[in-house]
Amino acid sequence: QVQLVESGGGLVQPGGSLRLSCAASGIIFNMHTMGWYRQAPGKQRELVADITSGGNTNYADSVKGRFIISRDNAKNTVYLQMNSLKPGDTAVYYCNAFWRSVSYWGQGTQVTVSS
Repeated sequence: QVQLVESGGGLVQPGGSLRLSCAASGIIFNMHTMGWYRQAPGKQRELVADITSGGNTNYADSVKGRFIISRDNAKNTVYLQMNSLKPGDTAVYYCNAFWRSVSYWGQGTQVTVSS
């Protein structure tokens, strides 16, 4: 059974930082591209960042220079370090695992940026 469990969300003030984690089980983790997506109320889900099995990273323009994605294959975990957070970053953040046209999703974790 595949499970992607996100943690680390919460309420933070503008300019603050959060670190999201996604622990995966039931997949060959080191073969998967791992990604973070987000969905704000009334908007479509969008890619925030992803990291390939080889460690190549890709970021949405809106988060470049502020967010860092990383992975620890020994722990089957992917991280998203979010710095200089803005109110526009408020959304539910979802972890995604993708390999050979098969995609898995976590349940999501809420990130709220507000003073």
